[in-house]
Amino acid sequence: MAVWLLAVAVMVLGMVVLGGSTRLTGSGLSITQWRPISGVLPPTGAAEWQAEFARYQAIPQFRLVNPTMTLAQFQTIFWWEWSHRLLGRVVAVVFAVPLIWFAVRREIPRRLIWRLAIILVLGGLQAVVGWWMVASGLATRVYVAPERLALHLGLALVLLGALVWTALDAWAGWARQTLPSPWGGRALALAGLIFFQILLGALVAGNQAGLVYNDWPLFAGHLLPQDYAGPTLWATLAHSQGAVQLHHRLMAYVLIVVAASMAAAASASRYLAEESKRLAAVTAGLVFAQAMLGGLTLILRAPLGLAIGHQLLAVVTLCSAIAFAWRVRRI
Repeated sequence: MAVWLLAVAVMVLGMVVLGGSTRLTGSGLSITQWRPISGVLPPTGAAEWQAEFARYQAIPQFRLVNPTMTLAQFQTIFWWEWSHRLLGRVVAVVFAVPLIWFAVRREIPRRLIWRLAIILVLGGLQAVVGWWMVASGLATRVYVAPERLALHLGLALVLLGALVWTALDAWAGWARQTLPSPWGGRALALAGLIFFQILLGALVAGNQAGLVYNDWPLFAGHLLPQDYAGPTLWATLAHSQGAVQLHHRLMAYVLIVVAASMAAAASASRYLAEESKRLAAVTAGLVFAQAMLGGLTLILRAPLGLAIGHQLLAVVTLCSAIAFAWRVRRI
């Protein structure tokens, strides 16, 4: 069961990376219908391709962003989005079929049954939220709503975290508590901060904010972005390019300090096993590397390869923090 769950977790990580690539290539709105079953088959002839292209031509993104797009160019962005949706269907099958197999054979420990049920529900909810996100860009917007993008990514990370934690429990056997210590809460807090930072990054991505203020540590020569405030609080927090980039930068600084301090404290702790101390150090190193990669990605105006790497490393860092939070709870 642990190998199965870790395999599904790797596939979910692939979904996150492929989803980021789909967004970075401007492909996320290329498929304007949600067909969970029939949508597995792509267009197969000229007439079907023209019909699919015509549906895309009816949305604002085509009229305002890609008015000169040809059918061949449309096919390129179509395959990105279709691949993302196909992988989602494959992940569902890879999770559901072994789940049924283990359940029929009564091989699922009782302590894991409710977790697997939650993971199943999260997977279905993720698909619904994904379409809700896409729908936000089909009527009046040329891209999806940033807050819906953040929610879609956040659910994927919750799903991934649940898979990793449950896989570790399945691998190790019955959970054994450590001696009373504050490390359980500290490690979860670090994972929570990393999770929150990734959501802030999703707002940066959703607002195309990585294409502005490409100097560092200043903002176009100023200490703070000049267009920070929006007309409302929500417009500032979720839709202001200057605000979302500032918040993402500030949280990166906070995370570096917190992760480094926690790694140092873990190293000196008498409560933690050596494996826990190593995980704390690895997590701190990944946080620092991710911040450096983020700065380079910003300065170079988010080239595709660096932007994908930045997203991948963010998820790997979160998984390391989750493993650390899990490990400190065991002797």
